[in-house]
Amino acid sequence: MSSSVTSTRVLEPGDLPAALEVLDRDPIANAFVAARVAIAGLDSWRLGGEMWGWYEGRRLAALCYAGANLVPLSAGPDAVRAFADRARRQGRRCSSIVGPAEPTALLWSLLEPHWGPAREVRPVQPLMATWQPSAEVAPDPRVRRVRRDEMDLLIPACVAMFTEEVGVSPLAGDGGLLYRARIAELVGTGRAFARFEAGKVVFKAEIGAVTPHACQIQGVWVAPAHRGRGHSESGMATVVEHALREVAPVVSLYVNDFNAAARAAYRRVGFSEVGTFMSVLF
Repeated sequence: MSSSVTSTRVLEPGDLPAALEVLDRDPIANAFVAARVAIAGLDSWRLGGEMWGWYEGRRLAALCYAGANLVPLSAGPDAVRAFADRARRQGRRCSSIVGPAEPTALLWSLLEPHWGPAREVRPVQPLMATWQPSAEVAPDPRVRRVRRDEMDLLIPACVAMFTEEVGVSPLAGDGGLLYRARIAELVGTGRAFARFEAGKVVFKAEIGAVTPHACQIQGVWVAPAHRGRGHSESGMATVVEHALREVAPVVSLYVNDFNAAARAAYRRVGFSEVGTFMSVLF
Protein backbone atom coordinates (compact mmCIF):
# COMPACT_ATOMS: atom_id res chain seq x y z
CA MET A 1 0.00 0.00 0.00
CA SER A 2 1.32 3.43 -0.88
CA SER A 3 2.27 5.58 2.05
CA SER A 4 0.57 8.57 0.43
CA VAL A 5 -3.06 9.43 1.01
CA THR A 6 -5.32 7.95 -1.66
CA SER A 7 -8.72 9.13 -2.85
CA THR A 8 -11.23 8.52 -5.63
CA ARG A 9 -13.54 11.00 -7.33
CA VAL A 10 -15.42 11.71 -10.54
CA LEU A 11 -13.15 13.66 -12.88
CA GLU A 12 -14.21 17.01 -14.31
CA PRO A 13 -13.28 18.78 -17.57
CA GLY A 14 -10.38 20.56 -15.85
CA ASP A 15 -8.80 17.17 -15.11
CA LEU A 16 -8.37 16.41 -18.81
CA PRO A 17 -4.56 16.91 -19.09
CA ALA A 18 -3.92 14.57 -16.16
CA ALA A 19 -6.37 11.98 -17.56
CA LEU A 20 -4.69 12.09 -20.98
CA GLU A 21 -1.33 11.47 -19.31
CA VAL A 22 -2.71 8.28 -17.76
CA LEU A 23 -4.35 7.17 -21.03
CA ASP A 24 -1.13 7.76 -22.98
CA ARG A 25 0.78 5.30 -20.75
CA ASP A 26 -0.69 2.41 -22.76
CA PRO A 27 -2.14 3.83 -25.98
CA ILE A 28 -3.03 0.42 -27.42
CA ALA A 29 -4.88 -1.03 -24.43
CA ASN A 30 -6.51 2.31 -23.64
CA ALA A 31 -7.57 3.16 -27.21
CA PHE A 32 -11.30 2.55 -26.68
CA VAL A 33 -11.62 4.98 -23.76
CA ALA A 34 -9.01 7.41 -25.08
CA ALA A 35 -10.96 7.75 -28.32
CA ARG A 36 -14.12 8.70 -26.41
CA VAL A 37 -12.20 11.20 -24.30
CA ALA A 38 -10.60 12.72 -27.40
CA ILE A 39 -14.09 13.51 -28.74
CA ALA A 40 -16.01 14.31 -25.57
CA GLY A 41 -13.42 15.37 -23.02
CA LEU A 42 -14.48 14.54 -19.46
CA ASP A 43 -17.97 16.01 -19.54
CA SER A 44 -20.10 13.09 -18.29
CA TRP A 45 -23.07 13.85 -20.55
CA ARG A 46 -20.97 13.98 -23.73
CA LEU A 47 -18.76 11.10 -22.61
CA GLY A 48 -21.73 8.81 -22.03
CA GLY A 49 -20.60 8.01 -18.50
CA GLU A 50 -18.38 9.12 -15.66
CA MET A 51 -14.61 8.95 -15.54
CA TRP A 52 -13.42 7.98 -12.08
CA GLY A 53 -9.93 8.95 -11.00
CA TRP A 54 -7.82 7.33 -8.29
CA TYR A 55 -5.24 9.58 -6.72
CA GLU A 56 -2.06 8.90 -4.81
CA GLY A 57 -1.61 12.19 -3.00
CA ARG A 58 -2.21 14.82 -5.68
CA ARG A 59 -1.18 12.56 -8.56
CA LEU A 60 -3.83 10.99 -10.77
CA ALA A 61 -2.61 7.40 -10.92
CA ALA A 62 -5.49 5.33 -12.40
CA LEU A 63 -8.79 5.68 -14.22
CA CYS A 64 -12.05 3.80 -14.53
CA TYR A 65 -14.59 4.61 -17.24
CA ALA A 66 -18.11 4.00 -15.92
CA GLY A 67 -20.65 4.07 -18.72
CA ALA A 68 -22.24 1.31 -20.79
CA ASN A 69 -18.97 -0.49 -20.05
CA LEU A 70 -16.99 -0.45 -16.82
CA VAL A 71 -13.32 -0.18 -17.83
CA PRO A 72 -10.39 -0.04 -15.34
CA LEU A 73 -7.25 1.56 -16.80
CA SER A 74 -3.69 1.64 -15.48
CA ALA A 75 -5.20 0.37 -12.24
CA GLY A 76 -3.21 -1.54 -9.64
CA PRO A 77 -4.88 -3.57 -6.87
CA ASP A 78 -5.47 -0.60 -4.53
CA ALA A 79 -7.07 1.46 -7.29
CA VAL A 80 -9.22 -1.49 -8.38
CA ARG A 81 -10.49 -1.99 -4.83
CA ALA A 82 -11.44 1.69 -4.64
CA PHE A 83 -13.23 1.50 -8.01
CA ALA A 84 -15.04 -1.68 -6.98
CA ASP A 85 -16.24 -0.03 -3.79
CA ARG A 86 -17.60 2.94 -5.73
CA ALA A 87 -19.24 0.68 -8.33
CA ARG A 88 -20.82 -1.49 -5.66
CA ARG A 89 -22.31 1.51 -3.85
CA GLN A 90 -23.61 2.98 -7.10
CA GLY A 91 -25.15 -0.27 -8.33
CA ARG A 92 -24.67 -1.88 -11.72
CA ARG A 93 -25.40 0.44 -14.62
CA CYS A 94 -23.15 -1.20 -17.21
CA SER A 95 -23.80 -4.02 -19.67
CA SER A 96 -20.22 -5.28 -19.41
CA ILE A 97 -16.94 -4.99 -17.56
CA VAL A 98 -14.03 -5.00 -19.99
CA GLY A 99 -10.37 -4.08 -19.96
CA PRO A 100 -6.85 -5.35 -19.30
CA ALA A 101 -7.22 -8.82 -17.82
CA GLU A 102 -5.47 -8.41 -14.47
CA PRO A 103 -7.38 -5.39 -13.11
CA THR A 104 -10.62 -6.56 -14.74
CA ALA A 105 -10.36 -9.97 -13.07
CA LEU A 106 -9.81 -8.39 -9.67
CA LEU A 107 -12.64 -5.91 -10.23
CA TRP A 108 -15.03 -8.72 -11.13
CA SER A 109 -13.97 -10.85 -8.16
CA LEU A 110 -14.91 -7.94 -5.88
CA LEU A 111 -18.19 -7.16 -7.66
CA GLU A 112 -19.41 -10.69 -8.43
CA PRO A 113 -20.91 -11.25 -4.94
CA HIS A 114 -23.06 -8.15 -5.51
CA TRP A 115 -23.61 -8.11 -9.27
CA GLY A 116 -23.37 -11.78 -10.22
CA PRO A 117 -23.97 -14.01 -11.84
CA ALA A 118 -22.75 -12.72 -15.19
CA ARG A 119 -24.31 -13.95 -18.42
CA GLU A 120 -20.82 -14.84 -19.66
CA VAL A 121 -17.21 -14.34 -18.56
CA ARG A 122 -14.39 -14.32 -21.12
CA PRO A 123 -11.23 -14.28 -19.00
CA VAL A 124 -8.64 -14.47 -21.80
CA GLN A 125 -8.97 -12.26 -24.88
CA PRO A 126 -5.61 -11.68 -26.58
CA LEU A 127 -4.95 -8.04 -27.49
CA MET A 128 -3.19 -8.00 -30.85
CA ALA A 129 -1.51 -5.21 -32.80
CA THR A 130 0.41 -4.51 -35.99
CA TRP A 131 2.56 -1.58 -37.08
CA GLN A 132 2.94 -2.45 -40.77
CA PRO A 133 0.89 -3.67 -43.74
CA SER A 134 0.72 -7.42 -44.19
CA ALA A 135 3.82 -8.93 -45.74
CA GLU A 136 2.15 -12.29 -46.27
CA VAL A 137 -1.46 -11.62 -47.28
CA ALA A 138 -2.44 -9.58 -50.35
CA PRO A 139 -5.22 -7.04 -49.73
CA ASP A 140 -8.62 -7.79 -51.23
CA PRO A 141 -9.22 -5.14 -53.92
CA ARG A 142 -12.99 -5.58 -53.56
CA VAL A 143 -13.01 -4.54 -49.89
CA ARG A 144 -13.80 -0.84 -49.78
CA ARG A 145 -15.42 1.87 -47.70
CA VAL A 146 -19.15 1.46 -47.25
CA ARG A 147 -21.19 4.29 -48.74
CA ARG A 148 -24.02 6.01 -46.88
CA ASP A 149 -26.58 4.62 -49.34
CA GLU A 150 -25.44 1.07 -48.44
CA MET A 151 -26.45 1.28 -44.78
CA ASP A 152 -29.45 -1.01 -45.28
CA LEU A 153 -27.14 -3.64 -46.81
CA LEU A 154 -24.60 -3.34 -43.99
CA ILE A 155 -26.93 -3.34 -40.97
CA PRO A 156 -28.06 -7.01 -41.26
CA ALA A 157 -24.41 -8.11 -41.32
CA CYS A 158 -23.62 -5.93 -38.31
CA VAL A 159 -26.58 -7.36 -36.38
CA ALA A 160 -25.55 -10.92 -37.28
CA MET A 161 -21.95 -10.28 -36.17
CA PHE A 162 -23.00 -8.67 -32.88
CA THR A 163 -25.52 -11.39 -32.04
CA GLU A 164 -23.02 -14.14 -32.89
CA GLU A 165 -20.25 -12.50 -30.85
CA VAL A 166 -22.12 -11.16 -27.82
CA GLY A 167 -25.03 -13.60 -27.63
CA VAL A 168 -27.81 -11.00 -27.65
CA SER A 169 -29.24 -8.82 -30.42
CA PRO A 170 -28.22 -5.15 -30.54
CA LEU A 171 -31.81 -4.40 -31.59
CA ALA A 172 -33.18 -5.30 -28.16
CA GLY A 173 -34.34 -2.51 -25.88
CA ASP A 174 -34.61 0.58 -28.08
CA GLY A 175 -35.24 -1.32 -31.31
CA GLY A 176 -31.68 -0.71 -32.43
CA LEU A 177 -31.77 3.09 -32.60
CA LEU A 178 -28.47 3.61 -30.79
CA TYR A 179 -26.82 0.73 -32.63
CA ARG A 180 -27.89 2.02 -36.05
CA ALA A 181 -26.70 5.51 -35.11
CA ARG A 182 -23.27 4.14 -34.21
CA ILE A 183 -23.00 2.22 -37.49
CA ALA A 184 -24.14 5.32 -39.38
CA GLU A 185 -21.40 7.32 -37.65
CA LEU A 186 -18.75 4.79 -38.69
CA VAL A 187 -20.02 4.78 -42.28
CA GLY A 188 -20.21 8.58 -42.34
CA THR A 189 -16.61 8.95 -41.14
CA GLY A 190 -15.31 6.42 -43.66
CA ARG A 191 -14.40 3.80 -41.06
CA ALA A 192 -16.70 0.97 -42.18
CA PHE A 193 -15.32 -1.44 -44.79
CA ALA A 194 -16.96 -4.30 -46.64
CA ARG A 195 -16.89 -6.59 -49.64
CA PHE A 196 -20.26 -6.85 -51.36
CA GLU A 197 -21.43 -9.57 -53.72
CA ALA A 198 -24.90 -9.59 -55.26
CA GLY A 199 -26.02 -6.87 -52.86
CA LYS A 200 -24.95 -8.76 -49.74
CA VAL A 201 -22.00 -8.42 -47.38
CA VAL A 202 -19.35 -11.11 -47.74
CA PHE A 203 -16.79 -9.53 -45.38
CA LYS A 204 -16.96 -6.49 -43.12
CA ALA A 205 -14.97 -4.72 -40.43
CA GLU A 206 -14.93 -1.28 -38.85
CA ILE A 207 -12.21 0.94 -37.44
CA GLY A 208 -13.98 1.63 -34.16
CA ALA A 209 -11.74 3.51 -31.74
CA VAL A 210 -9.34 6.13 -33.13
CA THR A 211 -6.69 8.19 -31.34
CA PRO A 212 -3.56 9.91 -32.68
CA HIS A 213 -1.54 6.99 -31.27
CA ALA A 214 -3.58 3.89 -32.15
CA CYS A 215 -6.81 2.59 -33.61
CA GLN A 216 -8.85 -0.53 -32.94
CA ILE A 217 -10.62 -2.72 -35.47
CA GLN A 218 -13.98 -4.17 -34.45
CA GLY A 219 -16.88 -6.08 -35.95
CA VAL A 220 -14.86 -8.44 -38.15
CA TRP A 221 -17.33 -10.80 -39.82
CA VAL A 222 -17.53 -13.12 -42.82
CA ALA A 223 -20.90 -14.35 -44.08
CA PRO A 224 -21.30 -18.02 -43.06
CA ALA A 225 -21.61 -19.24 -46.65
CA HIS A 226 -18.27 -17.65 -47.53
CA ARG A 227 -16.18 -18.78 -44.56
CA GLY A 228 -13.04 -20.85 -45.05
CA ARG A 229 -12.04 -19.03 -48.25
CA GLY A 230 -9.56 -16.53 -46.81
CA HIS A 231 -11.89 -13.51 -46.89
CA SER A 232 -11.08 -12.56 -43.30
CA GLU A 233 -7.36 -12.49 -44.05
CA SER A 234 -7.43 -10.58 -47.34
CA GLY A 235 -10.18 -8.31 -46.05
CA MET A 236 -8.26 -7.51 -42.89
CA ALA A 237 -5.12 -6.87 -44.93
CA THR A 238 -7.07 -4.19 -46.81
CA VAL A 239 -8.48 -2.58 -43.66
CA VAL A 240 -5.06 -2.60 -41.97
CA GLU A 241 -3.48 -0.95 -44.99
CA HIS A 242 -6.11 1.82 -44.97
CA ALA A 243 -5.85 2.28 -41.20
CA LEU A 244 -2.05 2.58 -41.15
CA ARG A 245 -2.00 4.94 -44.10
CA GLU A 246 -4.84 7.22 -43.03
CA VAL A 247 -5.73 6.76 -39.36
CA ALA A 248 -3.01 5.80 -36.84
CA PRO A 249 0.52 4.33 -36.61
CA VAL A 250 -0.64 1.11 -34.93
CA VAL A 251 -3.73 -1.03 -35.52
CA SER A 252 -5.10 -3.24 -32.77
CA LEU A 253 -7.95 -5.60 -31.97
CA TYR A 254 -8.84 -8.15 -29.32
CA VAL A 255 -10.17 -11.62 -29.92
CA ASN A 256 -11.52 -14.51 -27.86
CA ASP A 257 -8.85 -17.07 -26.98
CA PHE A 258 -11.15 -19.91 -28.05
CA ASN A 259 -11.46 -18.49 -31.58
CA ALA A 260 -8.39 -20.29 -32.91
CA ALA A 261 -9.25 -19.65 -36.57
CA ALA A 262 -9.50 -15.88 -36.08
CA ARG A 263 -6.28 -15.73 -34.08
CA ALA A 264 -4.43 -17.66 -36.77
CA ALA A 265 -5.87 -15.42 -39.49
CA TYR A 266 -4.80 -12.26 -37.67
CA ARG A 267 -1.30 -13.63 -37.15
CA ARG A 268 -1.01 -14.33 -40.89
CA VAL A 269 -2.04 -10.73 -41.57
CA GLY A 270 0.79 -9.59 -39.31
CA PHE A 271 -0.79 -9.07 -35.88
CA SER A 272 1.08 -10.17 -32.76
CA GLU A 273 -0.14 -10.44 -29.18
CA VAL A 274 0.72 -7.41 -27.03
CA GLY A 275 -1.52 -8.01 -24.01
CA THR A 276 -4.65 -9.70 -22.71
CA PHE A 277 -8.15 -8.36 -22.19
CA MET A 278 -11.03 -9.79 -20.20
CA SER A 279 -14.78 -9.26 -20.61
CA VAL A 280 -17.70 -9.87 -18.25
CA LEU A 281 -21.06 -9.73 -20.04
CA PHE A 282 -24.38 -9.12 -18.27
